[in-house]
Amino acid sequence: MEENQEIFGMLDLLLRPGFCVKDNVIVKVNPSAQGLPIAAGTDVRTLMQTGEKEYETFQEGCLYVQLSLHDESCGAAVTRMDGWDVFVLDPQWGSEQLQVLALAARELRQCLSNVMIASNQLFPIVEQKKPQVWEQSARLNRSLHQMLRIVGNMSDAGRYATSSRQEIRDVGQIFLEIMGKCQALAEQAGIVLNYQGLSEEIMCLIDAEQLERAVLNLLSNSMKFTPKGESIVVCLSRSGRMLRLSVQDCGSGIAEDIRNNLFSRYLRQPCLEDSRYGIGLGMVLVRSTAVNHGGTVLIDQPNGKGTRITMTLAIRQNTATTLRSPVLHPDYAGGWDHGLIELADCLPLQAYETDK
Repeated sequence: MEENQEIFGMLDLLLRPGFCVKDNVIVKVNPSAQGLPIAAGTDVRTLMQTGEKEYETFQEGCLYVQLSLHDESCGAAVTRMDGWDVFVLDPQWGSEQLQVLALAARELRQCLSNVMIASNQLFPIVEQKKPQVWEQSARLNRSLHQMLRIVGNMSDAGRYATSSRQEIRDVGQIFLEIMGKCQALAEQAGIVLNYQGLSEEIMCLIDAEQLERAVLNLLSNSMKFTPKGESIVVCLSRSGRMLRLSVQDCGSGIAEDIRNNLFSRYLRQPCLEDSRYGIGLGMVLVRSTAVNHGGTVLIDQPNGKGTRITMTLAIRQNTATTLRSPVLHPDYAGGWDHGLIELADCLPLQAYETDK
């Protein structure tokens, strides 16, 4: 009983809507969720748009699912504590915070693009016999790619949550192309990237841009925590009508308090912490990509080692089931190399010595 009261007390202190579940049944709803169509005694599985099967096998870590609350969809992060499942709801799509970030990014993008063009034009005149000049030029170029990644995440986190341009594609071939490029980049960082793909051709609805962006963000996170000389294992497999993409590293793992809030870290107050965790918008893109493809995201630590992030995707061919973007969007990277942008936080200077 004391453990129950501790969990209930923690739930009541949350500023965001949340509720506790025991044996699939909602037991307690916190004050912030009052007024939402969530009631004690409800089977939580009846609210799930995505993640019901993943929730059935959920043991530990943090699972992101999509709920249907009457006519509204809402994401929720699920953590298990002493046999209780705590659901914490995300703000509505298109939240004020993401809109402000997108507006700021729009103002920054053109200025940054102009500086990147000027920076790349410097390389032909850098004398190789002056290593200090070369190093500073490469450092500038990498920093600009890092900035473009941040600006891109600020700009697109909200957009990915509300739109998706999907078409029937060979999903195995798309991942094969993405991983082929990433393996070469990871090698430059001294990390071995092992990829295990599909053994069959699977044609389904795919937003190739969103999937590439999600995979690159997952790899960036893993590479930051993987020591040089170690490996990352990426596996794409099929289970019934679902695809499972898992990215497993052998790093030190993510602290539990941070892992449980990875899906909404952009809402936290600024603080001093390990800079490798970033501002959290990359995981917003990952979770939105999973939801747009009828899937979920699970963050766990199998066998107590490293971190594994698993994203599931539904195998669908019916175009009526997908989100559609009302307008066409240009290349999110402005024509710059996607891998060099999304992996900029973990690639060496040598990757930025010339215009890629």
